[in-house]
Amino acid sequence: MPIHPRITPCLWFDDQAEAAVDFYIGIFPNSRITAISRYGEAGRAIHGRPPGSIMTLAFELDGQLFTALNGGPAFRFNEAISLQVDCHDQDEVDHYWNALGAGGPVEAQQCGWLKDRFGLSWQIVPRAMMAMMQAQDGEKSQRAFQAMLGMKKLDIAALQRAFDGD
Repeated sequence: MPIHPRITPCLWFDDQAEAAVDFYIGIFPNSRITAISRYGEAGRAIHGRPPGSIMTLAFELDGQLFTALNGGPAFRFNEAISLQVDCHDQDEVDHYWNALGAGGPVEAQQCGWLKDRFGLSWQIVPRAMMAMMQAQDGEKSQRAFQAMLGMKKLDIAALQRAFDGD
């Protein structure tokens, strides 16, 4: 029997869950839709969705399980929660930043954070930056942090120069 994680994030969309999931699985490797459930007549007076329309999609993004729900316009995403993407190098930072940010609001881009076209917030974080922030030398960490504050998409080389005091 497959092992299922205890916690699976559920992303609430108005009616664009399928478009969002297709967008996300097109960006991340090892990603797929694993199950789809549909609305029926039960509860139609509450949910107002046509029978047969998609209610939820279970999906994986690079092995991480999620659920996407077409739940109606009652709730919207905000910056109180974001998904953090761990990047090995600048090529990965560039890939995820450009792909996830395509069609999203440019004004929401700062310090490695962006919003996608569906309003979901993402943090595109290079591992090198995390190592700099956790370094024992607080002065170096603060220089890198100050450099990060002036960036939209994070630039590993510029962060390293700041960290090194160059």
